[in-house]
Amino acid sequence: MKKFVATIEARMTSSRLHGKVLLPVLGRPILGYLIDRLKKVQSINEIVLATTINEADNPVVEFAKSEGISVFRGSEDDVLLRVVDAAKSVNADVIVEITGDCPIIDPEIIDQCIQLYKYNNASYVGNAHIRSYPDGMDVQVFSLNDLEKSGNLTNDKLDREHVSLYMRNHPEIFPHLHLVAPTSVFWPELGLTLDEKQDFELLKSIIEHFNSIKKPYFSIYECVSYLKENPKLLEINKKVLRKGDT
Repeated sequence: MKKFVATIEARMTSSRLHGKVLLPVLGRPILGYLIDRLKKVQSINEIVLATTINEADNPVVEFAKSEGISVFRGSEDDVLLRVVDAAKSVNADVIVEITGDCPIIDPEIIDQCIQLYKYNNASYVGNAHIRSYPDGMDVQVFSLNDLEKSGNLTNDKLDREHVSLYMRNHPEIFPHLHLVAPTSVFWPELGLTLDEKQDFELLKSIIEHFNSIKKPYFSIYECVSYLKENPKLLEINKKVLRKGDT
């Protein structure tokens, strides 16, 4: 049996919103909501936080340990190497790559990507390279061996910063399979990711709403429905510009 490990890339020194992963929602750091959701995915065998050796990341390390997940500290700039080494530290066979910017990711989407990977011959499975789901539902699945191979093929700064970029740009080496959103949640321009303060305000509103009705593990279908019923919420982060891979 292959060991599937979710890696969470997270650090405190975000240039646009410092300390964003530990901002509190209902008294709980927002990173905790992501960890809760990953723990709901039965096909994930272990979770490891892939953070940096920067002392500023000590608080996120302590929080991850308090949540009972593994922690690895590595390079601040070479994120590809950090994820490879984090996966090695827990003897992963397959990496389920998640960023700390996706606190309300739907566990079902993660599981669908894992199943696609398990039962097909693709080297890279994901839903972010061909965007159809809202931004913030991003998951990528690939073997540790393939990610390490991609790292040996490039020293480009962007490739090292954006973990899977080389794999995504070279499907002739790493065959792709993409999960595309059904029509009901096809909304690629919707930002449900944590980049800036306005994003935090929207995510906070969403989490607070669903917790108030005792649905902490709301799906992307429920989230999209809620936002369509309350379009004023979309104004909160409408003007945020996304950096992408450039």
